[in-house]
Amino acid sequence: MDSNLIVMLTHQDQTVSDAIEVFNECKHLPVKYWGFKNVGLEKAQMETLVYNMKEAGKITFLEVVTYSEEECMQGARIAVELKFDYLLGTLYYPSVYDFLKGYEIKYMPFCGKVSGSPSILKGTNQEIIEDAKNIFKNGVFGFDLLAYRHTKDGESLAREFCKAIDCPVVIAGSINSFKRIKFISDINPWGFTIGSAFFDKKFDNKASIVRNIELVIEYMNTL
Repeated sequence: MDSNLIVMLTHQDQTVSDAIEVFNECKHLPVKYWGFKNVGLEKAQMETLVYNMKEAGKITFLEVVTYSEEECMQGARIAVELKFDYLLGTLYYPSVYDFLKGYEIKYMPFCGKVSGSPSILKGTNQEIIEDAKNIFKNGVFGFDLLAYRHTKDGESLAREFCKAIDCPVVIAGSINSFKRIKFISDINPWGFTIGSAFFDKKFDNKASIVRNIELVIEYMNTL
Protein backbone atom coordinates (compact mmCIF):
# COMPACT_ATOMS: atom_id res chain seq x y z
CA MET A 1 0.00 0.00 0.00
CA ASP A 2 1.47 3.32 -1.09
CA SER A 3 -0.65 5.74 1.00
CA ASN A 4 0.92 6.92 4.24
CA LEU A 5 -0.71 6.17 7.58
CA ILE A 6 -0.87 9.17 9.92
CA VAL A 7 -1.60 8.07 13.49
CA MET A 8 -3.64 10.74 15.26
CA LEU A 9 -3.60 10.72 19.06
CA THR A 10 -7.20 11.89 19.05
CA HIS A 11 -10.69 10.71 19.91
CA GLN A 12 -13.88 12.40 18.72
CA ASP A 13 -11.87 15.27 17.22
CA GLN A 14 -9.98 16.10 20.41
CA THR A 15 -6.46 15.15 21.45
CA VAL A 16 -6.64 12.52 24.17
CA SER A 17 -5.57 13.71 27.61
CA ASP A 18 -2.86 11.03 27.92
CA ALA A 19 -1.45 11.55 24.42
CA ILE A 20 2.12 11.92 25.69
CA GLU A 21 1.97 8.59 27.51
CA VAL A 22 0.27 6.86 24.59
CA PHE A 23 2.88 8.10 22.14
CA ASN A 24 5.72 6.92 24.35
CA GLU A 25 4.14 3.46 24.40
CA CYS A 26 3.80 3.43 20.62
CA LYS A 27 6.85 5.31 19.34
CA HIS A 28 8.77 2.12 18.56
CA LEU A 29 6.24 1.19 15.87
CA PRO A 30 7.27 1.55 12.21
CA VAL A 31 4.96 4.52 11.59
CA LYS A 32 6.65 7.69 10.36
CA TYR A 33 3.74 10.13 10.58
CA TRP A 34 2.07 11.20 13.86
CA GLY A 35 -0.24 13.99 14.83
CA PHE A 36 -2.95 15.42 17.03
CA LYS A 37 -5.58 18.17 17.14
CA ASN A 38 -5.40 21.77 18.31
CA VAL A 39 -7.95 21.03 21.04
CA GLY A 40 -7.60 18.80 24.11
CA LEU A 41 -4.14 19.66 25.48
CA GLU A 42 -2.58 22.70 27.07
CA LYS A 43 0.10 24.38 24.98
CA ALA A 44 2.93 23.14 27.23
CA GLN A 45 1.70 19.56 26.78
CA MET A 46 1.54 20.05 23.03
CA GLU A 47 5.11 21.31 23.04
CA THR A 48 6.28 18.24 24.98
CA LEU A 49 4.44 15.90 22.63
CA VAL A 50 5.89 17.48 19.48
CA TYR A 51 9.36 17.37 21.03
CA ASN A 52 8.97 13.68 21.89
CA MET A 53 7.78 12.89 18.37
CA LYS A 54 10.70 14.67 16.75
CA GLU A 55 13.17 13.06 19.15
CA ALA A 56 11.78 9.70 18.00
CA GLY A 57 12.38 10.67 14.36
CA LYS A 58 8.72 11.18 13.47
CA ILE A 59 7.09 13.64 11.05
CA THR A 60 4.51 15.77 12.87
CA PHE A 61 1.01 16.95 11.98
CA LEU A 62 -1.29 19.43 13.70
CA GLU A 63 -4.91 19.25 12.56
CA VAL A 64 -6.99 22.34 13.29
CA VAL A 65 -10.70 21.58 13.75
CA THR A 66 -11.89 25.04 14.77
CA TYR A 67 -13.26 27.27 12.06
CA SER A 68 -13.32 31.02 12.65
CA GLU A 69 -10.56 33.06 11.06
CA GLU A 70 -9.21 33.91 14.50
CA GLU A 71 -9.17 30.25 15.61
CA CYS A 72 -7.57 29.11 12.37
CA MET A 73 -4.88 31.76 12.67
CA GLN A 74 -4.27 30.75 16.27
CA GLY A 75 -3.83 27.15 15.15
CA ALA A 76 -1.43 28.22 12.41
CA ARG A 77 0.65 30.22 14.89
CA ILE A 78 0.85 27.21 17.23
CA ALA A 79 1.89 24.97 14.33
CA VAL A 80 4.71 27.34 13.44
CA GLU A 81 5.80 28.05 17.00
CA LEU A 82 5.98 24.36 17.94
CA LYS A 83 7.67 23.52 14.61
CA PHE A 84 5.16 21.05 13.23
CA ASP A 85 6.01 19.70 9.79
CA TYR A 86 2.43 19.81 8.47
CA LEU A 87 -0.69 21.83 9.22
CA LEU A 88 -3.89 19.95 8.39
CA GLY A 89 -7.32 21.50 8.41
CA THR A 90 -8.47 25.03 9.11
CA LEU A 91 -10.97 26.56 6.77
CA TYR A 92 -8.96 28.31 4.10
CA TYR A 93 -8.41 31.99 4.84
CA PRO A 94 -6.02 34.15 2.78
CA SER A 95 -4.68 35.61 6.05
CA VAL A 96 -3.69 32.15 7.30
CA TYR A 97 -2.08 31.23 4.00
CA ASP A 98 -0.17 34.53 3.86
CA PHE A 99 1.10 33.99 7.40
CA LEU A 100 2.31 30.46 6.63
CA LYS A 101 4.11 31.43 3.39
CA GLY A 102 7.10 32.60 5.39
CA TYR A 103 7.69 29.18 6.95
CA GLU A 104 8.59 25.69 5.78
CA ILE A 105 5.45 24.06 7.17
CA LYS A 106 3.28 22.28 4.58
CA TYR A 107 -0.30 23.56 4.60
CA MET A 108 -3.20 21.22 3.76
CA PRO A 109 -6.51 22.97 4.52
CA PHE A 110 -10.03 21.60 4.40
CA CYS A 111 -12.17 22.21 1.33
CA GLY A 112 -15.93 22.26 1.02
CA LYS A 113 -18.26 23.37 3.80
CA VAL A 114 -16.81 22.01 7.05
CA SER A 115 -18.40 22.60 10.45
CA GLY A 116 -19.18 20.99 13.80
CA SER A 117 -17.33 18.79 16.25
CA PRO A 118 -16.89 16.03 15.27
CA SER A 119 -16.52 17.67 11.87
CA ILE A 120 -18.96 17.18 9.02
CA LEU A 121 -18.50 18.03 5.34
CA LYS A 122 -21.26 19.41 3.12
CA GLY A 123 -21.45 20.13 -0.59
CA THR A 124 -21.74 18.17 -3.80
CA ASN A 125 -18.70 16.35 -5.13
CA GLN A 126 -18.29 18.95 -7.86
CA GLU A 127 -18.65 21.88 -5.46
CA ILE A 128 -15.97 20.45 -3.16
CA ILE A 129 -13.62 19.72 -6.07
CA GLU A 130 -14.09 23.20 -7.52
CA ASP A 131 -13.45 24.74 -4.11
CA ALA A 132 -10.20 22.77 -3.87
CA LYS A 133 -9.11 23.85 -7.35
CA ASN A 134 -9.71 27.49 -6.50
CA ILE A 135 -7.78 27.20 -3.23
CA PHE A 136 -4.93 25.31 -4.88
CA LYS A 137 -4.33 28.23 -7.27
CA ASN A 138 -3.06 30.14 -4.24
CA GLY A 139 -0.23 27.67 -3.67
CA VAL A 140 -1.23 25.39 -0.78
CA PHE A 141 0.67 22.08 -0.53
CA GLY A 142 -2.42 19.87 -0.61
CA PHE A 143 -5.76 19.12 1.06
CA ASP A 144 -7.28 17.51 4.13
CA LEU A 145 -10.44 15.83 2.82
CA LEU A 146 -13.08 14.72 5.33
CA ALA A 147 -14.47 12.12 2.95
CA TYR A 148 -16.12 9.82 5.49
CA ARG A 149 -17.64 12.83 7.23
CA HIS A 150 -19.43 13.80 4.02
CA THR A 151 -23.19 14.09 4.46
CA LYS A 152 -23.83 12.13 1.25
CA ASP A 153 -21.44 9.56 -0.25
CA GLY A 154 -17.92 9.87 1.11
CA GLU A 155 -16.37 7.15 -1.02
CA SER A 156 -17.78 8.60 -4.24
CA LEU A 157 -16.39 11.99 -3.20
CA ALA A 158 -12.97 10.59 -2.31
CA ARG A 159 -12.67 8.66 -5.56
CA GLU A 160 -13.62 11.65 -7.72
CA PHE A 161 -11.51 14.06 -5.67
CA CYS A 162 -8.32 12.01 -5.91
CA LYS A 163 -8.73 11.76 -9.68
CA ALA A 164 -9.44 15.46 -10.14
CA ILE A 165 -6.94 17.08 -7.76
CA ASP A 166 -3.26 16.86 -8.72
CA CYS A 167 -1.60 17.42 -5.37
CA PRO A 168 -1.16 15.54 -2.06
CA VAL A 169 -4.46 14.59 -0.44
CA VAL A 170 -4.99 13.29 3.10
CA ILE A 171 -8.27 11.44 3.70
CA ALA A 172 -9.17 12.19 7.31
CA GLY A 173 -11.89 11.10 9.71
CA SER A 174 -13.80 7.91 10.44
CA ILE A 175 -11.47 5.40 8.80
CA ASN A 176 -12.42 2.64 11.21
CA SER A 177 -12.31 -0.70 9.41
CA PHE A 178 -10.08 -2.85 7.22
CA LYS A 179 -12.69 -2.41 4.47
CA ARG A 180 -12.20 1.34 4.49
CA ILE A 181 -8.41 0.95 4.51
CA LYS A 182 -8.75 -1.28 1.42
CA PHE A 183 -10.77 1.47 -0.26
CA ILE A 184 -8.08 4.01 0.62
CA SER A 185 -5.50 1.72 -0.94
CA ASP A 186 -7.59 1.48 -4.11
CA ILE A 187 -7.89 5.27 -4.61
CA ASN A 188 -4.31 5.86 -3.41
CA PRO A 189 -4.26 9.32 -1.79
CA TRP A 190 -0.97 10.62 -0.40
CA GLY A 191 -2.08 9.77 3.14
CA PHE A 192 -4.89 8.99 5.53
CA THR A 193 -5.45 9.48 9.25
CA ILE A 194 -6.67 7.09 11.90
CA GLY A 195 -7.34 8.32 15.42
CA SER A 196 -10.60 7.43 17.18
CA ALA A 197 -10.65 3.92 15.69
CA PHE A 198 -7.43 3.04 17.53
CA PHE A 199 -8.76 4.30 20.85
CA ASP A 200 -12.07 2.51 20.25
CA LYS A 201 -10.07 -0.63 19.36
CA LYS A 202 -11.98 -1.11 16.13
CA PHE A 203 -9.43 -3.51 14.67
CA ASP A 204 -9.34 -5.82 17.70
CA ASN A 205 -11.60 -4.88 20.59
CA LYS A 206 -9.67 -7.09 23.01
CA ALA A 207 -6.22 -5.78 22.13
CA SER A 208 -4.21 -2.74 23.20
CA ILE A 209 -3.86 0.46 21.21
CA VAL A 210 -0.35 -0.65 20.28
CA ARG A 211 -1.68 -3.92 18.90
CA ASN A 212 -4.47 -2.18 17.00
CA ILE A 213 -1.89 0.00 15.25
CA GLU A 214 0.23 -3.06 14.53
CA LEU A 215 -2.75 -4.82 12.95
CA VAL A 216 -3.32 -1.90 10.60
CA ILE A 217 0.37 -1.85 9.65
CA GLU A 218 0.29 -5.59 9.00
CA TYR A 219 -2.84 -5.25 6.85
CA MET A 220 -1.36 -2.36 4.88
CA ASN A 221 1.64 -4.54 4.10
CA THR A 222 -0.66 -7.05 2.38
CA LEU A 223 -2.13 -4.46 0.01
